[in-house]
Amino acid sequence: MPQAIRYTLLSIREMLISAGPFALLAAGLVVLAYLWLQPTPPKTVTLATGPAQSAYDEFGKRYQKALAANGIQVVLLPSEGSSANLQLLREGRADLGFVQGGSADIAEGDESAIESLGSLFVEPVWLFYRESAARAVTATGTLTALSQLKGLRLNVGTPGSGVPSLMAKLFEANRVDTAALKLSQLEQTPATVAFLGGELDAIVFASAPESLMVQMLLQTPGVKLMDFAQAEAYSRRFAFLTPATLPRGVVDLAQDMPPANVRLIASTTSLLTRESTHPALLQLFAQAARDFHGKAGWFNRAGVFPSAERSEFPLSPEAERAIKGGKPLLQRWLPFWAANLVERMWLVLTIIIAILLPASRIVPPLYEFRIRSRVFRWYAQLRDIEARLDAGAAPGPDLLAELNALDDKAGRINVPLSYADELYALRGNIHLVRKKLLRV
Repeated sequence: MPQAIRYTLLSIREMLISAGPFALLAAGLVVLAYLWLQPTPPKTVTLATGPAQSAYDEFGKRYQKALAANGIQVVLLPSEGSSANLQLLREGRADLGFVQGGSADIAEGDESAIESLGSLFVEPVWLFYRESAARAVTATGTLTALSQLKGLRLNVGTPGSGVPSLMAKLFEANRVDTAALKLSQLEQTPATVAFLGGELDAIVFASAPESLMVQMLLQTPGVKLMDFAQAEAYSRRFAFLTPATLPRGVVDLAQDMPPANVRLIASTTSLLTRESTHPALLQLFAQAARDFHGKAGWFNRAGVFPSAERSEFPLSPEAERAIKGGKPLLQRWLPFWAANLVERMWLVLTIIIAILLPASRIVPPLYEFRIRSRVFRWYAQLRDIEARLDAGAAPGPDLLAELNALDDKAGRINVPLSYADELYALRGNIHLVRKKLLRV
């Protein structure tokens, strides 16, 4: 191997060895930061939805498809509805879930353990009734107040849906004795079948218009939708309710359905999550929420949802970023996993670099010390030989043999060319001691 290459490789090797502690420190800090931040999200997340063919079920499928594009598997967990979803979140059986405002009681500790990704859509209270049953109450076959439901067979949904709790509050506000009502709590599909079969007179849903059941009943002959004439008053009495209007013809413009505006009361549904859910997953869900719920709908104009308003739980920082800023810049140019890694790590990496920059100053002095120590460590032996020479403590031939051996070892020392002067200085000093010894 040519000498120039040999010396170059020697210099590189010594530099790497000198920088070793610094490199280990840097690697250790990066590993600790990675373990602390956990920038890589889990590949599976559980979303609590609702009954089959409900709006929650439909939206769950949309989120499932959207996150699959980023390699995240969304496991849909069917439930009875809002109350059941909140309970699933509390128990840790679901990571996210749809929960309707005002439909479930907030337990102590929920505010710190559960966060919101924002209000997503309006869920009106759909009170459908059979016109034939209503004629037993009014001559026109039209119901305009909850008090007119007395004596009718009404299904208010399962307890886990949150609708029974909501209706109980409305009945109480109207001073309607529920004992005078023939209430049932069937699930949506069996209740709809019973309603269409004449076994029920009225049925209540609290759902987005995307619900297949709502869509079907709005177009079923002989079925009417109750007009809440006091919708504005309800919104003043209950903070979680807001007045909503089903515009004339919005269901079917060609058939002018409905034939007139229908006043409804509605709550907003939020996507709730546990505080421990990975931030990257929340970011994906919040971005998907903008795409799904940001468009114009029956009860809102474009850009109204997702919204940070009317939230009963603290808003997640990830949701706030998505609502205000949309998709992060890095995700517009990089795959999600890469953009997420950079986004989660860049601040910590900046801090690590700020720590390591001052520490890196020890590398050149350490490198210089390692090289020079190869030469300087022989000066102790050289001084010992010279001291014994001056004191006459050893025979001349013995000292000369030691000196020649020292000179031979110095000749085999390898140092980078930039430190060759140190080596030649050592050999020059050995030569001076040899000359002094030969004069004696």
